[in-house]
Formats: sequence, structure tokens, C-alpha cells
Amino acid sequence: YGGLQDNSSWVGDSSYPGGVSNSRWENIGGGDGFWAFEDTGDPDYIYSESQGGAITRANRHTLESRPITPYPGYGEKKLRLNWNTPIHMSPNEKGTVYLGAQFLFRSRDHGHSWERISPDLTTNDPEKQKQEESGGITVDNSSAEMHTTIYSISESPKNGQVIWVGTDDGNVQITRDGGRNWTNVVKNIGGLAPNSWVSTIEAGRFAEGTAYATFDRHTFGDMKPYCYRTTDFGQTWAALPVAESGVTGYAHVIKEDVKDPQLLFLGTEFGLWVSLDGGQRWVQYKPGNFPAVAVRDIAVHSRDNDLVLATHGRGIWIIDDIAPLRALTPELMAKEAGFVQGRDAIQYIQAGGGYGEGDGTFFGPERPQQAFITYYQRSRHIFGDLKLEIFDAQGKLVDSPLSSKHRGLNRATWSMRMKAPRTPPAATGLFVAGPRVLPGIYTVKLTKGDQVYTSQLNVVLERRSTYTLDDRKAQFDLANRLAALLNHMTWAVENIIAVRDAATARADALPAGKANDALRSRLASLAGSADQIRTRIVATKEGGMITGEERLREYLGGLYSDVNSYDGRPTASQVERTEALGHELEDVIQEFTRLTAQQLPAINRELGTRKAAPIQITNEREWQVRQQ
Repeated sequence: YGGLQDNSSWVGDSSYPGGVSNSRWENIGGGDGFWAFEDTGDPDYIYSESQGGAITRANRHTLESRPITPYPGYGEKKLRLNWNTPIHMSPNEKGTVYLGAQFLFRSRDHGHSWERISPDLTTNDPEKQKQEESGGITVDNSSAEMHTTIYSISESPKNGQVIWVGTDDGNVQITRDGGRNWTNVVKNIGGLAPNSWVSTIEAGRFAEGTAYATFDRHTFGDMKPYCYRTTDFGQTWAALPVAESGVTGYAHVIKEDVKDPQLLFLGTEFGLWVSLDGGQRWVQYKPGNFPAVAVRDIAVHSRDNDLVLATHGRGIWIIDDIAPLRALTPELMAKEAGFVQGRDAIQYIQAGGGYGEGDGTFFGPERPQQAFITYYQRSRHIFGDLKLEIFDAQGKLVDSPLSSKHRGLNRATWSMRMKAPRTPPAATGLFVAGPRVLPGIYTVKLTKGDQVYTSQLNVVLERRSTYTLDDRKAQFDLANRLAALLNHMTWAVENIIAVRDAATARADALPAGKANDALRSRLASLAGSADQIRTRIVATKEGGMITGEERLREYLGGLYSDVNSYDGRPTASQVERTEALGHELEDVIQEFTRLTAQQLPAINRELGTRKAAPIQITNEREWQVRQQ
């Protein structure tokens, strides 16, 4: 859920097979888009707003939308609603929503009715309320000029009676009794200039008296970030040393992690900053593709451990699995190296989708389908080997993902697939991936010089999966059977080609003359017979994906792709087809075996008398060893 400047409010998929295209986004509100979220009490309802507090409640299924902005009382002037009016869902009462004007409003019936639970919480400075006085020129009062308004609201997740409010004219207000009594605690923040815009007030997740506040003074020409924390309901405040840590840009938002109170995230005009020690030291998050952009809001996904960033001008970003940040303890960082435990490796459903929707369609990337393997190094690895290996429960090596040697956190990915089978060369293309591994516990081994570190990786099915572990086992077994047939075929075809080419080369190398004509003829016959067998296994004529020639290679490859693209139990037809193609392949290979058994011994004796190298066949076991 989110709002776009000059482009409405939207809801869309965070991930979709093939990528998140424009068509996966649904418009839920007009105007300038601001806050947007689902009603925790009724998922059919979605709240969104446009400029000046024009809040609407939409029904996701009927597509009905109704305005629910509260109105001023009898004899009152219009409410002072900020251009970016805050709306806030209660973390304690499902369906309870707050809205801020100069007063704080609360609705417990999805916006059908509102109760005013505060007096004017702003400075109510009349000198800042002259938006309709033009001095004789055209009035410009779009609501962006509205001042002395509430800008940020936060109810404590630990106690619904504790509510914090920040205003655009510098007040920080708190109630500890659900709105009956309020205290302005901004005067307790030492060193803060008056009238500083409260860009965020955020109640702590772990302690009832904790809150964080960020202040924005860029309208005063001050671009520095200002961040504070209280642990005693605002009686005292400690400045977080953000500027001293190199944080740049005025602060927009600060968030606590949902599991580690020491892990903080700060969004400024110039990016995202992270603290592992409760805000005493900060580092900038700067992967190669993340721009220096304003981070306006931050959410920590409690189930997936993902960090979601709302930027101003560069869309929504998702940082996958921040659990390793929680594990970066002083104890770990004192070690030479070590694994960092992350979330389970989820085998997401292999779904279709993301197909072309026309010229110029934009696609956002789908979520990573791989497993994350995260490890820490105190210093960059320079000397000796550094490799990752993954073993199954029987101790068999499954894969060796690429590893990196950087200082600090390193993240490798694993496709959760076995090694892809080999396919013989042909006139048509054939692209195959390895079979997907079964769910279960896998051992990850990091070899760093002469040191070995191990960790466990739990591979699990996606929660939406409709098939059982027995279904997965049936699919895994058939996919591996087909992969083995493709490897068997490749071994055979490579031998066929080797015999054909060797026979042709030996024939060409024979001196001219009748003494060699008989051997030359036998070699040519062997080469021709071998190639005829090859053409029964692989396509030899080029063509398109659906118009090309098809032989055993193409039939087996297509069947393997079909079985490998769905993780559930294969169909009876697929099982029967596998057995049939296996028999057909073996029939052709046996024909080649008979050919070489009948002709090679005599041909090799003749070649030996001429001091020429014999024509040899690689046995399958030797071939398999070379492929490892």
C-alpha cells in the first residue's frame, strides 16, 4: 500500500511470478497519494487519502469508496488538516483508526463516526494561519500552506492508552489515559530549537515509556538530522548522535526493529541508515543499486523479516531478510568468521505469470526464489581457499554456491536445486535446470583456509502449497530419473560423436593407395552408421521452438521441463512417458553398442598395424566423474 505524489494511492503485489507489472497495481484513491493501509478489523476495507486530509475508505471487493474525513463542529472554522495529514491504525484495537488535524480524532467503527479525544495540540499561532489572506493577489490555499497541524501519530503497542502526537510547529504531546489528559513534553528536549517540525513520533515496541522523535528543520535552512529518544514518557530525552556518525540529510522517519530493540532504522533525505547499538553508531545502507533518495517511511515485516522502504521518487524497495543484522552481536564480530542464522529457506510455488503485456511495460522484480546463506568475516579473505558447500542429510554434496570474500556480512544464494543434467548438442536449443531439492535440513559448510565452519539450513514448503511431502518426493524422484536419462543420453551421444569424428579423422589420415582402401571404407561406414544413430537421438535440423525437428533429446527435455516446473505429484501420463522414453533411448544406445562391438575390435587391430591410435569409447562411470 502506498501513495504517489500527483498520482493517487495504490495497492499492489510485493511479488508476482515473472515480476510485478503495472497491471498488478490497483488504484484505490485519487489526488496526491499519501497514507494507505488495510483496516486491521476488516480486510475488505482500505484507507487512503489525498492532500489536505481527504481520507476515504474503499471496499476492495465492491470497489465502493466513501469520504470519511471528520467535519468541524457547530460554529467552528474548517479543521486545520496538513497537506500530508496523518492517519494511524491502532496496534491494539482492531479497526480503530486515528486522524490528526489540530485535534486528534479517533474512530472505532471504520470511520463511520469520529470522536475528538484532544484539545488543540498545536501552538495555535494565529500568525501561521493566514492562508486565506492574499494581500490583493490571487489566493493560493491548496492546503499545502496549512500550518499548526498534527503531523505524526503513534499509539504505543504496549499500552493503547499511551498515544503520542507530533506537530508541524514543534509540539510533542503525550496522553497516558487514552486522550483525557495531554502533556506537551517538547520543552524537555534539550538543545532543540523551537518550532522544529516533528517529522516522526514513534512509540517504542518493547517498553511502554519509550518513544523516538525526529525533527526536520530544512525550512529554516538547517539540513542536519535531529533524532531523540525517551524512556520515561517524555520526561527526559537523549539525543541520538546521528550527525556525529556521519548521517546526512534531514530526518524523515525512525523505526525500531520488531525483534531487537537495539536495531534501529533511520530514513533521511539522502537514504537509509542503520544502528545496531540502540542509536549510538550509524552506518549507511548503500548497495550498488540503491540511490541516494529520500526515505519517507519504513516498515519491518514481522513474518518475513523484510525491511520495506517508501522513497520519494524511486518507488518502494524491499530489503530481504534482515535477520542477519540482529545476529551481528559483539560476540560474533570478535570471531574470525561465522555463519549468521537467517530465516527458513522457502520453496515458493513455481507459478506462471509475468508474461508480456505490450510494448514498454515496466516490471518490478519478483522476490528472490533462492535460499540466503549469510556469513560474517572480520577481515577480507586474501590467502587460501574460500568455498561454500551444501550437503543433504545423508552427507552427499548437493551444490557449491559462489562465495564472496568481503569484510563484514557476506550473502550467498542457493537455488535449492540439484546440479542441472547435461544435454547433448543438437540443432535446437534446450535449457534445463536441476531438480528442486526436497524440504528438510541441509548442512552448509564454509571452508576458509584451514578453518571449517558449519551451519544448518531448513528448507520448507511455501505455506500456500497444496501438495504433501509424499507428493514432493514423487516429483523429486521422477525429476531425478529424467535427469539421469538426460545424462545417460549425453554420455551416449558424446561417445557416438567421438567415434564418428575419430573414424573420419583416421580415414582422412590414411595414405592413398589400394592397401588402405578397405580400412578407409570400413571407417567411413562406421562414421556413417554412428551418425545415423545420432540423428535418431537428437534434432539435426534447425527450427523454431514449435516448428523444429524433434527426437528423443527433445522429447525427454520437454518432459523433464514439464515435471520440473511443478513441485506436486507427477501425472500418471508423465510417469508412463518417462518409462517409454527410457526404453526407446536404451534401444538406440544398445544399437550403438552392438555396432561398436562388432566393428571396433577389427578396425582397431588394423589401425594398430599402421601405428595409428585406436578408436576408444569412454565408459559411463569415467564420464560421470569428469562431470563433477
